[in-house]
Amino acid sequence: MCVFDAYGTLFDCAAAAAHFRRRLGARTEPLTEIWRQKQLQYTWLRSLMGRHIDFWHVTQDALDFAFDALKLKNESLKAGLLDVYTRLDAFPEVKTVLTKLKAAGFQTAILSNGSPMMLRAAAGSAGIESLIDDVISVEEVAIYKPYPSVYQLVLSRFSVEPREFVYLSSNGWDAYAAKAFGFRAIWVNRTRAPAERLPQAPDLVVRSLRDLPPLVGIRA
Repeated sequence: MCVFDAYGTLFDCAAAAAHFRRRLGARTEPLTEIWRQKQLQYTWLRSLMGRHIDFWHVTQDALDFAFDALKLKNESLKAGLLDVYTRLDAFPEVKTVLTKLKAAGFQTAILSNGSPMMLRAAAGSAGIESLIDDVISVEEVAIYKPYPSVYQLVLSRFSVEPREFVYLSSNGWDAYAAKAFGFRAIWVNRTRAPAERLPQAPDLVVRSLRDLPPLVGIRA
């Protein structure tokens, strides 16, 4: 069984701003970076504060911050970015890899901070809905990764032991936290980021999901 994080692992978070590159110009990359940074920060801070709201609202709040930081004032552009965010592009290799896993008899699931609405929309627009057996959202426990009860959702949903599946995330902190919880974890380090200074490094580090099939015994 393979369990995947969603944003940054299956779905390209940069795709929303890239879609509006003509209107954003030189602010495309800064907007992407600030939006994503604040999105993650707000999940962590809200978890610590005990003030949970779903990821869709966090995403909107983070975009508001990014617009203020870049002195952007364009409500139609903001609405367009949010619309595209509900149907982000999957990374190029995702559909092929998931198809290989399903053909080989593997179960697949998503474990994500995303709200159920966001995850259904993204999976549907990316054409991978039929390749995912289950979608698990943190909304079931109303707290965000890396809180341990989020990772527990996988064990409860599938009645499996940690050794019976592998968890993959492009977020280093998420891969480290999953390993610390007891999962077999693979960090999909798309950006060649340095190792995190956190307890318990992931079992493996790969550059993309293309590296996964041979790791689980699937031949090319």
